[in-house]
Amino acid sequence: MHKNKTVLLNHIKEHATIYLFMVILFLTGIIFGAILVNSMNFVQKQDLFFYLERFFGQIVDNQEMEKLAIFKSSFLYHMKYLLLIFVLGLSVIGLPIIWILIFIKGLVVGFSVGFIVNQLGFDGLLLSALSIAPQNILIIPIYIIAGSLSMIFSLTLLNKLFTRKIAQPVFQPFGKYVVVFSLLIAFSCVAAILETFIANEAMQLLIRSFY
Repeated sequence: MHKNKTVLLNHIKEHATIYLFMVILFLTGIIFGAILVNSMNFVQKQDLFFYLERFFGQIVDNQEMEKLAIFKSSFLYHMKYLLLIFVLGLSVIGLPIIWILIFIKGLVVGFSVGFIVNQLGFDGLLLSALSIAPQNILIIPIYIIAGSLSMIFSLTLLNKLFTRKIAQPVFQPFGKYVVVFSLLIAFSCVAAILETFIANEAMQLLIRSFY
């Protein structure tokens, strides 16, 4: 246990710059998402809010999706996203796409929260805290770790290529890469459960109290 902790701390110290880069990239996406909301004109906001109100209306009328459908949709989305990052990490040319995916994830979060708060004020802030925050507290670190590990593995391959050490075994780092991504996918399942049984239920109760 102590050995594993030491290995983890050494890994974080060695690659702290990459993890910091991914965090900054994600935060930049959030900021751009919020800016995007403010750059929308009145008509665009009203059109988008119309669909949001329709969704609220379906909840008020008890037209709910089955919990199993919500869980499947959420978990499959996270799994596909993580698998895409995993595959991109296996190729050096996929590195810029990994950055774009992390940025887009931040952009979506920033836009979603920004738009809801912009349209509903304090109620929107409360709605975001209950419906968006629970699963994202877990899923955001998962994506940042996934992006960082993909970048590390990709740079490792690049280093071997340029230093002509490609003949050196890569099975051990690849094995660790697969194991960690398997764990991240497992944790994304937990995030999907949070979204289905906590965030979704809290959102429904709050929306019904609004209307």
